Amino acid sequence: MACFPTDCKSLSGWTRVIAAVAVLFTSLVGIGQTPHTLTYAPGKSITLSLPEPFDINIAASGLRRVRFFAQAPDGRIFVTGMDNLADNTRGAIYILDGLDGKSPTFAHTIRYLDHLRNPNSIAFWTDPGTKQSWLYVALTDKLIRYKYTSGDAKPSSQPETLIRFPDYGLNYKYGGWHLTRTIAIAPVENKTRIFVSVGSSCNYCREQEVLRAAIVAMDPDGKNPVIIANGMRNAVGLAYISEVDSRSLFATNMGDDHLGDKLPEDPFFKLDVSPSQAVNFGWPTCYFTGGKAVLDRTPLPAMIAQGSGSPSRPQSSGDSVYGKQARVAAAGVNLAAGGGHAPVHDPNAALGRAPTPLKGCEQVPAPYTTFPAHSSPLGFAYFSASDPILHDSFLVALHGAGHPRIRTGYRVTRLSVSDRKPQDFITGFLTFAGGKPVVHGRPCGLFRLGPDAFILTDDYLGLVYYVHPRSQ
Repeated sequence: MACFPTDCKSLSGWTRVIAAVAVLFTSLVGIGQTPHTLTYAPGKSITLSLPEPFDINIAASGLRRVRFFAQAPDGRIFVTGMDNLADNTRGAIYILDGLDGKSPTFAHTIRYLDHLRNPNSIAFWTDPGTKQSWLYVALTDKLIRYKYTSGDAKPSSQPETLIRFPDYGLNYKYGGWHLTRTIAIAPVENKTRIFVSVGSSCNYCREQEVLRAAIVAMDPDGKNPVIIANGMRNAVGLAYISEVDSRSLFATNMGDDHLGDKLPEDPFFKLDVSPSQAVNFGWPTCYFTGGKAVLDRTPLPAMIAQGSGSPSRPQSSGDSVYGKQARVAAAGVNLAAGGGHAPVHDPNAALGRAPTPLKGCEQVPAPYTTFPAHSSPLGFAYFSASDPILHDSFLVALHGAGHPRIRTGYRVTRLSVSDRKPQDFITGFLTFAGGKPVVHGRPCGLFRLGPDAFILTDDYLGLVYYVHPRSQ
């Protein structure tokens, strides 16, 4: 973990002071909230509410569709930017440097890499044998890595391609093409493994490619890939948290969109890093309600040409946060990549075949917790037992429903490991005026900086927020 951005030597004293009032503060978290108005540009501001013990500041701005963080071996914070919602090659990776106790703002934003295809997630790993550090970058069509040297302002080597991902399908704007890939790194039987989650090509369909709605594990050099999980429609958040379970990954996931505004719940899973065979988490035919897997009786759409209609999804009403969707074919979001046209070669055919949709949900793993339908959980961070206020709990960024009228998401929630019941932590990203929704921002990635302190991305406004105890 990064050092809390003050004098690191004073941490123990600061922690003891906070611990003395931790019981009182903890009782306030998720109950009483205080609004904070933050100006991010001339004449533009956002008002966010969070528990009384905390303060919030804008640490960085002007980053286009800023997404997930990673910390380099030299302690610097890196963050991705995907530019916009469309498939593009204008994505970038930035270094955020110079956050300290004197100012809540990063002093420098350095563009480390650009011209990337939708970089959502990055990770660092240092080979214990050679001492060489690597930066892993998950792009829509492939996983690449660069050699990394402490203090680098740009890569010192050409990228290595470790694995290719299926990268065609429907337009992301219409919910049918998940562009993001997310990386986690974890030890498995004393060996390091790289994990990458890949979303589905559709809303509700039978996939034709094995590495859709799945998580793949591989060696740090890309060798020995194996699917460890499938049936995950879009697991954008993925992390290894040894303090909670040294044998598991945690993953946020999103349910499908054809069952109305109240179903299905969005699950948060814990999954084995090395199962004996790939575990099926249910999608497309199993969804969650009341925390339990239920069989979806909706007929899976036939593999017909796009535009021929769909038995399970009407055309959009046009209120999507992604823009008007009136021209999208009704069948579009419920057709696998290719829309029923001639199949193409699966770039990962050696990994097997896409699983047959389940006919029953009895064997689907129970979720760690669930969130209201269409909340769209993305990034999350764990705060250990040593954190005085947020001890032994997760904070999860709920990106928000694609149709804001549904009202779910658009907040950061807290859930303790003991009860796993989500409670509001930061709100204000969505308000209503005259009964109409107003989207102010969308929380995305979380990274713990130190005791009860973290940074949070807002990919709608291109901001990075810094949240920390007020007594700091």
